[in-house]
Amino acid sequence: MSCGNANPDHLKRMEEKRLLDEKMDSGPLDVDEFDARRVFGLLRDINDPEHPLTLEELNVVSEENIKVDSEKKEMAVDFTPTIPHCSMATLIGLTIRVQLLRNIPADYKVDVRITPGSHSTEDAINKQLADKERVAAALENNHLLEVVNQCLTVRDRD
Repeated sequence: MSCGNANPDHLKRMEEKRLLDEKMDSGPLDVDEFDARRVFGLLRDINDPEHPLTLEELNVVSEENIKVDSEKKEMAVDFTPTIPHCSMATLIGLTIRVQLLRNIPADYKVDVRITPGSHSTEDAINKQLADKERVAAALENNHLLEVVNQCLTVRDRD
């Protein structure tokens, strides 16, 4: 189940994390405040399924790859696996989708997809992630749901 990337490059967490965390802790999401930064705040601390690092630290998710249109109630999140043949890409995309489904208003249309050109099977994975029935079926698998929930558990990083 490995991407084969034993020593991935990783970034330091954003210096403004404390301020963003304070904003995230200020209460439930307000639709008027939805923007790429707020969505990034929901995704940054997701744990990578095989490294003791977050998706932010691995540069799998970044604020620049999140687009939010509050008027149309649409959101698109592109994520970049650490290597082009990462076998964890579908699981990472599923975890991102679950985190958004649990934390944003239900009337938003959400697209989670691989950054174009960053994975050898991006079309197939994007198709899986866009299929609501396949996502629902995946989440009925108790083992898979447990792995997703582990990725969503915030670890103490201090």
